[in-house]
Amino acid sequence: MTLDEVLANIADQDRGREFELVDPVTGQPTGIKLWIVGPDSDTATRSRIALYDELAEVADADGRVGAENREKANLNSLARHVLRWEISEAGEPVPFTTQNLLRLLRVNWVRQQVDGFASDRAAHRGRA
Repeated sequence: MTLDEVLANIADQDRGREFELVDPVTGQPTGIKLWIVGPDSDTATRSRIALYDELAEVADADGRVGAENREKANLNSLARHVLRWEISEAGEPVPFTTQNLLRLLRVNWVRQQVDGFASDRAAHRGRA
């Protein structure tokens, strides 16, 4: 591997990859698709830095961050990895907003799948 290949992979990861959620019980595709950046992308790096800043802002005088604030910051960080989606509610497309995305990511099995894909370097290697 060469330096230009390493740097090209970072740029490629910033374009994101399509990921379809699967039913947590049956493993069947749900039809809900998200485009998620890779773990080495510049977007993921900026998200990590923003997470540190957000945690620092809510820390108490002793540097402690409560569980509720830590959870919120982690969800916000994960949301920054999602570029767009295809999802509907009551037969209508759901607008891609931070509020709607966070509503989806608060579902534990969704969060686990998105987090797993966002951290999977193999899933983000080379063009799909």
